[in-house]
Amino acid sequence: MRKRTLHSCPTCRLVFADPRDWPAPAAEKERYATHRNGPEDAGYVAFLQQAVTPALPLLPPGARGLDYGCGHTPTLHLLLQQAGFACANYDPFFFPDWPGETFDYVFATEVVEHFHRPAREWPKLLSLLKPAGLLIVMTAPWDEQTDFRTWGYASDETHVAFYHRETFAWIKARWGLAEIPNPNPRVLLLRRA
Repeated sequence: MRKRTLHSCPTCRLVFADPRDWPAPAAEKERYATHRNGPEDAGYVAFLQQAVTPALPLLPPGARGLDYGCGHTPTLHLLLQQAGFACANYDPFFFPDWPGETFDYVFATEVVEHFHRPAREWPKLLSLLKPAGLLIVMTAPWDEQTDFRTWGYASDETHVAFYHRETFAWIKARWGLAEIPNPNPRVLLLRRA
């Protein structure tokens, strides 16, 4: 990985890559297109289940949701369909039609670390969630023991925003989100007021 400059927000502790180090959109899409994630990959399905399993008991019957950042081979919506829930797909590169509705739940699995401008992209994401809707976020948070020079998660050049627990505390306060306890630090369950 080439060296890049990282900055830290003094207010919320978000660590983010300098805009000069962001991948170009074409290179970013090309990188995503190499992912071999799909429903036939048992490891990938198990990875997604980390987010699906704790969310399912929180979804009311008939809830309709969205996989925000579904990638080129949507898989999460199939897992939700198998559990009896409707789920649409959106991805800025592969399924770019902006949803014309709001949803009871939105999954953002391995997405928020790709946000070039989180202050713009979080409100956009939350605009898709109904009042009292559930947002399920999956990302690898950093903590005081994280060494960004050797952390594998930071070695992916498409990962440009890294969240600390304090970052999520700021996001929850800013947009009126309540966190539902979950033992997996990679998965946040957030209820909109």
